[in-house]
Amino acid sequence: MDKVKRFDLQHTDDEIPVDDLDNPIWQSANEIEITQYWSGKIAPHGRRLKARGLWSDDSLYFRFEAAIDEPLVVSDVPNLATKSVGLWERDVCEVFIAPDTRLPHRYYEFEIAPNGEWIDVAIEITSDGRQTDLEYASGMTSAVRVENDVAISAIKIPFSGIGGMPKAGEVWLGNLFRCVGKDPGRGYLAWMPTMTAVPNFHVPERFGQFVFTRQ
Repeated sequence: MDKVKRFDLQHTDDEIPVDDLDNPIWQSANEIEITQYWSGKIAPHGRRLKARGLWSDDSLYFRFEAAIDEPLVVSDVPNLATKSVGLWERDVCEVFIAPDTRLPHRYYEFEIAPNGEWIDVAIEITSDGRQTDLEYASGMTSAVRVENDVAISAIKIPFSGIGGMPKAGEVWLGNLFRCVGKDPGRGYLAWMPTMTAVPNFHVPERFGQFVFTRQ
């Protein structure tokens, strides 16, 4: 099994407009590339995902570059005003975040689709199964831009919606994912492969580390 991966999130003194996808501040952020399916199998280049992360005194930011090498699976009539339940059934980039390392089974899920649809939910896994709070409202905002061969997106999550601002050097747990394509060849990419028998992202035991750094 892969060792636990670390994603260093660099602090920025500036707040970034979420729709400023080309803001030069993003160049200071560490970039990771997600190249594997949930099973550990290597995904083709046309399905891979690049992610950058930053944090300010107010918010947590993620920026995605999703390669496009096949028709997008998105809603023809996107709903951008409210969260889109079931978004995970279409093309989407996802972030799972567990702020308390002592409670990895309590975490938040954030998704952004190439057409701008989004969703945020709070999740707890108990002995009775997975409990999903669809009424959770983090205050997240998002933006997207689709070019010829890449979908660029960003999400901004206020720390007030996920338990408060971390300290420099603090470690949170989580994972990053991409769903792409249609069955039977649908792809489920994972930064930390979950290694389940069938595609399943909800495996806190396989979360990686988000490390909040400050220069």
